Amino acid sequence: MGSSADFRSDHIPLAYFITFRSYGTWLHGREGSVDRFHNTYGPPKLRANAARHRYNRQLLKQPPVSLDKKRRAAIKSAIRETCEIRGWRLWAFNIRSNHVHTVITARCDPDRVLNALKANATRRMKETHCWHNERSPWSRRGSKRRLWTKEDLSAAIGYVLYDQGLPRPE
Repeated sequence: MGSSADFRSDHIPLAYFITFRSYGTWLHGREGSVDRFHNTYGPPKLRANAARHRYNRQLLKQPPVSLDKKRRAAIKSAIRETCEIRGWRLWAFNIRSNHVHTVITARCDPDRVLNALKANATRRMKETHCWHNERSPWSRRGSKRRLWTKEDLSAAIGYVLYDQGLPRPE
């Protein structure tokens, strides 16, 4: 049995930069997409491939999900509530028409954070009557970057808050 002296804080990131997309809005075949064979940091991304994009559109089990004003408000509320209830530190978030960015400190696995955010956002959208489908409004998985330094944390917060462009008018 280890002592508290065995605990190493360098094994716990300062935060996670978590991104997840709404279903069907970013398919392989689009310019800049990434698949399991090209999932590396930085270039190269995939070039546009109309046939692959068309094929992936045909595989969709429901229409692509757009996050309109009402859905974004429900997601915003759910993210805040999830972090508050679980004692997670919410540094920043930005909900776009087809994806969600969050920067969160949580002393658990990032998969748990991602799954909780998606589940509670879906629940809140159903409660506010802006999601009626039994299927999930989210694509599978999501991005879960670990932020190890204050510089990484600051850069992720800046990206989420200021580098997403202006929201689309409703």
